[in-house]
Parts: sequence; structure tokens; C-alpha cells
Amino acid sequence: MSKTTSLIPVISEKAYSLSESRVYIVKVPQKVNKMTIKAAVESQFEVKVSRVRLANSQGKVKRTMSLTGKRYGNSYGKRSDSKRAYVTLKEGFSLPFFAAIEEEEKQEKESQAKIDKAMAKQSDKETKQRRGFRRAKATKEKEVEE
Repeated sequence: MSKTTSLIPVISEKAYSLSESRVYIVKVPQKVNKMTIKAAVESQFEVKVSRVRLANSQGKVKRTMSLTGKRYGNSYGKRSDSKRAYVTLKEGFSLPFFAAIEEEEKQEKESQAKIDKAMAKQSDKETKQRRGFRRAKATKEKEVEE
């Protein structure tokens, strides 16, 4: 059953912050237990799992209204229940869920560093030109006075 268990990774800010401490959040079917989840994660991603914690969330009850002709119909519906697994991996292992986000942040930092370097170079060039311009203007004014 471990290979057929569907694991849906949760991509959110909380999940991203937890992934830095090797904890990953995965949505799992309602009927699976911790041992099944551990086996599924280890077989699908080839990592070692140290701990699995489960969280069951009850679906909210929502009121729905339908209008047919002159009759109003009130009924109550329910969202489906969900189960999340917080999987903690052993030291040195990680899952590739947030690899694209981390790579994008790295590229953004590198490009920002290049922009900052170019701006600093441009401002240095402008200050040097201004100083030279002022000196030339000041010497011209002195020549005119004499």
C-alpha cells in the first residue's frame, strides 16, 4: 500500500518555514496510519524518516440556499475532512518541494548584487566627472577675472 498512497505536498509559508528544520507537510488519505506514511515517503523519495505526526481537520459545515421559482430551499453541506502528516526527516536528507523557490531566491540575490555593483560604479563615475567639471569651471572663472 505504501507505493499507492498518494502524498500531496503542502506549499505554503508555514510549510516553507518548517522545511528549513527538515519538517515537511503532506496531505494524505484519511485511512492511512503513521507507519504507512513513513514507508510511502521513504520509498517514493528515497529518504530516511525519523518522525511522523498526524493532524486531522474536520470539514466545515456550510449553509447553501437554492432558489427555484418562489420556493427557497435551505440545506447544509459539509466540506470534506482532511488529514495532514508532518514528516520529520533524519539529518542530511531533504525533499525537493521548495528547491525551485530557493533557486529563484538565489538568482534574485545574485542579480540584485550585480545591480548594486553597477549603480555604485555609475555613481563613482558621476562624482568624478562633477569634480572635474567644477574644477574646470573654477579655473575658467579665475582666468576671466585676471
